[in-house]
Amino acid sequence: MKLLRYGPIGQEKPGLLDEQGQVRDLSAIIPDLAGQALTADSLARLQQLDISQLPVVSGTPQQDLRLGPCVTQVGKFICIGLNYADHAQESGMPVPPEPVIFGKWTSAIVGPDDDVLIPRGSEKTDWEVELGVVIGSGGSYIEAADAMNHVAGFCVINDISEREYQLERAGTWDKGKGCDTFGPIGPWLVTADEVGDFNNLSIWLEVDGERHQNGNTSTMVFKVPELIAYCSRFMSLQPGDIISTGTPPGVGLGFKPPRYLKGGEVMRLGIEGLGVQQQRVTRQGE
Repeated sequence: MKLLRYGPIGQEKPGLLDEQGQVRDLSAIIPDLAGQALTADSLARLQQLDISQLPVVSGTPQQDLRLGPCVTQVGKFICIGLNYADHAQESGMPVPPEPVIFGKWTSAIVGPDDDVLIPRGSEKTDWEVELGVVIGSGGSYIEAADAMNHVAGFCVINDISEREYQLERAGTWDKGKGCDTFGPIGPWLVTADEVGDFNNLSIWLEVDGERHQNGNTSTMVFKVPELIAYCSRFMSLQPGDIISTGTPPGVGLGFKPPRYLKGGEVMRLGIEGLGVQQQRVTRQGE
C-alpha cells in the first residue's frame, strides 16, 4: 500500500493511493496515520479493505491536491550520519566504526512539496536525499534478524542541513538539522511488502534540473536492519518513529567550492518505488 495524508496544512486526513493514481479517503477507518494505526495488525486490516468502496478524493495528488507529511504525531525523528562511505569522504570525515545518531526536531516535518525556508542569516543551507524508515511495532533491544517485523514502511526524506550551524558552531549537529521545514517526508508511506529489496533502490536529487545526487541504497555502510537494532539499544522505538538512514554523495558541502541554496531554487528528489518530492526554496525575512 501507498499510504498518505492529504489536505491543507493542519487539516490533513489519512488516505491511500489506488492503482489508478487516485486518493481514497481512510478517515472513516483510522483517525490518522500515526501511532497504533501503523502497527502490523492495523496495516493488515487496511490490506483487507475493498479499496474500490472507499471514497475517492477529488484532485490529482501533488498537483491540485496537496499532500502533507505521510505520517504524523512523530515521537522521534532519528537520523544517521555518514552512512555512505563516499559521502563521508566528500565531507572530509572518516567512515564511522558504528552508526552516528543525531536528532531532527519533529517541528521540522513538512509535506513533500511544501516550501523549504532558509533560516535568517543562513549562507550554508544544503540538501540530502535519504531513505526513511517508519517504525510500526515498537521495542527495545531489537535483534537485527527481527528488525523488519518492526517496520511499517519506507518513505523519501530530504534531510535539509545548515552546515555552519551543524559543523562550525559549538555543540552537536542537531542545531543545523532541525530548523523549521528542514524535514520534508513523503509523498507516501510505502508498506514494506510493496517496496521489495530496500537494500537496492536508486536514490537521487536535482537542484534546478541539475542532478547532484545519484546513488543506490546498496552502498549504505550500515543496512536498515542493523540501524533499527542499533538505535533500539539507546532508546525504545515506538510506532511512528522515523529513522532517516543517511545520504549518498553529491551534497552542496562536497563541491569545490561548496554550493549552497540561496533561495529561489527548486529541489526535486526521489527514491525508486517510493515517489518524488519537489520543494521551492525561499528565504525567511531577515
